[in-house]
Amino acid sequence: MGRPKGGKNKYWSKEEKLRIVMRVENGEMSVSDVSKEEKVFLTLLGKWLKDYRTNGEEGLTTKKKPGNPLVRFQRRKNLTELEQLQYDNMKLRIENARLKKGYTNEEAMSIKQKKSSKKNTQ
Repeated sequence: MGRPKGGKNKYWSKEEKLRIVMRVENGEMSVSDVSKEEKVFLTLLGKWLKDYRTNGEEGLTTKKKPGNPLVRFQRRKNLTELEQLQYDNMKLRIENARLKKGYTNEEAMSIKQKKSSKKNTQ
C-alpha cells in the first residue's frame, strides 16, 4: 500500500514513539493491535521495539542524516573567503575520490545525466 505518490513521510517524535512502544511493553495490547490502532507499519513498530530494548529511550531518537554538504554553499551568491575555500576544498575532495575510483569528471557527469534522464522519464 504505502504512501501516495508525492506524499510526505510521517514524522514520529521521540515522545510518540515511546508512548506507542510502552503500550506494547506494558502488555496493554499486542504488537499487531497497536500497529493497527496507531496506524504504524508493523515492521516499523518492530524496529522501534528492538531499538528500545537495546538502547532504551535514546534508541528512539531520530538520527539526522548528513545530506549533501555542498548544498549550503551552492545556494548562496556571496561567500566569505573562508567559505569559498571550504567549498573549493570539498569539491577537490570529491574529484579526488572519483579519480581514485577511476572516473573522470566527464564520465561522472555523464552518469549523473543518465540517472536524471531516467528519473524524468518515469
